[in-house]
Amino acid sequence: MPKLYEKSQDRLLGTISADELSFLMEQLEEESSTDRDYYVDADTIDMLVEAGAPPNLVTLLKSALGPTQDGEVRWKDD
Repeated sequence: MPKLYEKSQDRLLGTISADELSFLMEQLEEESSTDRDYYVDADTIDMLVEAGAPPNLVTLLKSALGPTQDGEVRWKDD
């Protein structure tokens, strides 16, 4: 199952399902076909919620936000 990390500290946020990963990839912009990281902030999370983001994914993304209410996450498929 894919794992989601907070990128700057390489901190494991948790495991997400293949469906949650697909949702994330569909909703957020990738710079290339090998891109596995995303910038997120409170507005991004609100947009994902409005698009029907799974609750587990929302919780993990919120835990990646730092004091400035933004951050980067990356995913890794084991």
